[in-house]
Amino acid sequence: MKRSKLQLFISLLVVLLLFSNCQQVGTLPANVVESIEKRIENELNPSVAIAIVDESGTRFYNFGKVRANGEDVDEHTIYEIGSISKVFTSILLSQKVIKGSVSLDDPINQFLPEDVVVPILGSNQITLGNLSDHTSGLPRMPQNLLPANPNNPYADYSVDQMYSFISTYNPIREVGAEYEYSNLAQGLLGHLLALNEGVSYEKLMIDNIASPLEMNETKIVLDQTMSENLAIGHSGGMEAENWDLPTLAGAGAIRSSTSDMITFISANMGLNESPLLPSMELSHTIRHSKAGTMRVGLAWHIKKGAKGDVIWHNGGTGGYRAFAGFVKETGKGVVVLTNSAESVDDIGMHLLDPETELKKVKPKVDVVQVPEEILERYVGTYELTPAFRIVITREGTRLFEQATGQGRLEIFAKNESEFFLKAVEAQVTFQVRDDDTVGSMTLFQNGQEMIGKRLEDGVASDTPSMPEEVEVAEEILEKYVGSYQLAPSFSIVITREGNRLFEQATGQGKLEIFAKSETEFFMKVVDAQATFQMNDDGTVESMMWFQNGQQIVGKKTR
Repeated sequence: MKRSKLQLFISLLVVLLLFSNCQQVGTLPANVVESIEKRIENELNPSVAIAIVDESGTRFYNFGKVRANGEDVDEHTIYEIGSISKVFTSILLSQKVIKGSVSLDDPINQFLPEDVVVPILGSNQITLGNLSDHTSGLPRMPQNLLPANPNNPYADYSVDQMYSFISTYNPIREVGAEYEYSNLAQGLLGHLLALNEGVSYEKLMIDNIASPLEMNETKIVLDQTMSENLAIGHSGGMEAENWDLPTLAGAGAIRSSTSDMITFISANMGLNESPLLPSMELSHTIRHSKAGTMRVGLAWHIKKGAKGDVIWHNGGTGGYRAFAGFVKETGKGVVVLTNSAESVDDIGMHLLDPETELKKVKPKVDVVQVPEEILERYVGTYELTPAFRIVITREGTRLFEQATGQGRLEIFAKNESEFFLKAVEAQVTFQVRDDDTVGSMTLFQNGQEMIGKRLEDGVASDTPSMPEEVEVAEEILEKYVGSYQLAPSFSIVITREGNRLFEQATGQGKLEIFAKSETEFFMKVVDAQATFQMNDDGTVESMMWFQNGQQIVGKKTR
């Protein structure tokens, strides 16, 4: 039977449409698709939303759901973008500079209330530019941030508290001398810009950036539609609370979608006509090269890539991670958003600079059911140090652990003796004797292995004597020098004087720490220990601090 010309035309049209769709999907590299699918399959990221703009136009790629068994995400799904808010703040500053109402060299004290004066170290005043390029000398976090709810840590931090801290802070570095990433400085900058205009930071941002670019899904306070489209944040496989930053909004309070954020990136690249382009280009201008291998503009970080400079910023809140960046030389921009505390920076960087490798995705661990009578034998108290214990309890077929000074968390079985946590990256193995009793447990966390002896009837072991000191070479001690962030408002600064090492915790005096090995140190005046953790290349990545029954990991920030 002969087919009509109309039938042939329709068939050809269908084939062309199918081919067109395949071509669009194919523009996302296969290794990126595979990596994302593994992250979702292994429950690291409930969803990943990507937007790409280049010479062929704008494309969206969406994977996963807003929550378990929830709706599929799309380009209008709302995520918290965290610290990407900082580049919005830098553009607001640039707008005022271009208008001539402020200068990047204006001292910040002239914008503060008369009774608030920020102390400095050295002869230079802190300027608006210093706040934006992370050279103000202000710390990463205000040390008087003591949240009532640690799961929403900025919610109750007030302007008065910020003023109190910045006016009494004792700086440890000269203005402009060093790079130190500072949420406080960027939040203060957003506050000053809004204060100068007599409006809220959100209104300032919407009126000057979101509205001109028709970014109607970019706000701080969620409207009804944004609330309905919100992806639920996750951390450690569990749902996480949203963050509110009323005082430090300019550092990380904005929520948005890939649809709006790729519009924002396109405007930064000059791909769509916008009166914001001059101020955006000013924000890209390199201010210094003090951030290791990175250069820094006004908030933006600039990485040398194989095909040009990658101008980028990332963001993270309690249950979200975000990446936004572009390469002017290639005309390509990328946005990656996820409702998980698992980073997606590698995806964004790889799409802009293919020489940047994608991280290896850890496989999901299957949970097995263990009989109650076997679980029961693990119940008890395990002493890992004289001041740090873990208590194991059972409720039916569920096992829980509670470390000294911490909340109770469920642990899940990989087999009859090996368990893991979903809320944090940690594993527990119980050592069973020949008579089927349990003598000890081993905790694996943050690259450390700690053995805890099971206490009989909760009786503590004898307090050990002071460890024997050993000498460590100065070149090894020098590797440990830097700042380690143990909590949003608590850091420990390590310094060296010859062959002696010192620590200074937030708001405290400087104290010497003594080596019991090349990586393990202890204090004599208080019961505290520090262990430094290194990467494979020998660089120091973090420090584990043991004190008052708590084990805290601090990432090295500089």
